[in-house]
Order: sequence, then C-alpha cells, then structure tokens
Amino acid sequence: MATGTHIDNSSRTKGGSAGGSPAPAGGSPALAPLRRLRRHAVVLAGAASLLYLLLPNVVVMLFSFNKPAGRFNYDWRAFSTDAWTDPCGVADMCGSLGLSLQIAVLSTLVATAFGTFAAFALARYRFRGKGTGNALIFLPMAMPEVVMGASLGTLFLNTRVAFGFVTILIAHIMFCLSFVVVAVKARVMSMDPRLEEAARDLYAGPVQTFLRVTLPLAAPGIAAGAMLSFALSFDDFIITQFNAGPSTVTFPMFVWGAAQRGVPVQVNVIGTAMFLIAVAIVLGGQIAAGRRRRQA
Repeated sequence: MATGTHIDNSSRTKGGSAGGSPAPAGGSPALAPLRRLRRHAVVLAGAASLLYLLLPNVVVMLFSFNKPAGRFNYDWRAFSTDAWTDPCGVADMCGSLGLSLQIAVLSTLVATAFGTFAAFALARYRFRGKGTGNALIFLPMAMPEVVMGASLGTLFLNTRVAFGFVTILIAHIMFCLSFVVVAVKARVMSMDPRLEEAARDLYAGPVQTFLRVTLPLAAPGIAAGAMLSFALSFDDFIITQFNAGPSTVTFPMFVWGAAQRGVPVQVNVIGTAMFLIAVAIVLGGQIAAGRRRRQA
C-alpha cells in the first residue's frame, strides 16, 4: 500500500510538472518593472522633487553664460563669459548687492543672538505668558509679508522715523527672528540634559558648561537658523519695499526695477555665485560632520 501511494503521488507530481508550467519564484516577469518601481517609489519621488527645485537654478546658471542680442536675457544666443569677467558692469548693481549683504549680515547676527536666547528660554524654563510667547513667535511666519511690511511702514511713518538702512534692518530682524527661534528651539529640545548634569558633576562652572557642552550641542540648530535668516534677509523684497527710503535700493529691488527695462546677464552671475556659495557651505558642513562621526 505504501508503495502504491508513493507511486501515485510521484505520478501526480510528474503529471503536474509536465502538464503545467511552474510559476516563477519571483512572480510574473511582466510585473517585475512594476515591482521595482514600487520598491523605489520614494527615492524616485525625492529625486523628482529635488530636480524640480534645482531646475530654476540650472536655468539661471546656464543663462549667466549667454550673450543676448538685446536687453532681455530670455533667449539663448551665444556662449560668452563677458558677464563673469565684469560682474559689476551694470551701474549701481554692485552697490545694491553690497547693501543687501550688509543688511543680511547684520540682521542675521542680531536675529541669531536674540533668537537663541528666546529659544533657550522657551524650551527650558517655565514662566507666565510662555504659551502666548510661543504663539507670538509663529505670527511673523504665518502672517503674509505684505501685511507685516505695511504695518512696520505705518509704524515708522507715525513715529517719524526716516526710511532707509535702519528701517530695513529693523524690519529684517523682526522677520528673521521667528525662524531662528524655531530652528534653535527644535535643537535645544532634542538635547540630552544629562550631558550638562555630567559636566556639573565634574565640577564645571556655569560658563564652562555652556561653552564646552551646551553651545557645541546647540551649534547645528544655531547655524541652521543663521543660514536661514541670511537667505531670507538677502532675497526679501516685499518687506524691504515698504520700509526702504527713496535712495535705498537693495539687490532684490534692483532686480525688480531692472526687469521692467531688461534684466542684465550680471544678475544671473550674482545669482549663480550665491547659489554655488550656499552649496559649498552645505557640502562643507556635511563633510565636516562625516569626519567627526568617523573619528568618534
């Protein structure tokens, strides 16, 4: 009986193998591309989003080497490096660029300092009005820039403050402060307080603990807030337009005015240079962080 059963099973197995084709181990070959696409869908979506974000920068970089036939740099004519060899060839452009850099640097320094103090206070201390303070911090980010710019302009006008460099600087500090607070606060809340307790247990004073432990741990958040503040201040137009004087022209205001007559190629050169500098700073930070991780 056992032998007969074995023969029947074998015959059924052979018949099944002979009568029908075995299913492949990985499923139908026709569905293999679909399965690969599904496995890499997140990577492809991220790459497409990054390409979409970088495409305008690539266009600006490409047209910085263009030699337009007229005033408008919209059509590719011929390859030329004239704009790169003479980036200040357009009148008043480098002056407005220098003004924007001054305002961006000063507003970044002030906003980063005050924003760091506010972030530590909101993240680590309990006091009356803390909830209101958190809500007020988000208002400049949620409020349209045109509302904030018009409100500040009305304030300066009613207090008879002369419009110019100082009014733009105050407006940019107020605008950038919220972004610094949010960036630094997120970093401070993720820090392990036991590290600072260990430093105090090892007889480190308050100043030494802050300089040797707290500040290095919070440095990535502070650096992120500072870079974001600089970028927002440098390319801001709406708030600056409401608070600039008649003789104060920043680089975004110069570009807006030049666009009505024809944007010079040098604008693309400045934009490309700023983009490459930003990429170099980010890559430098990533390389330094990777080296520290390998050494640790």
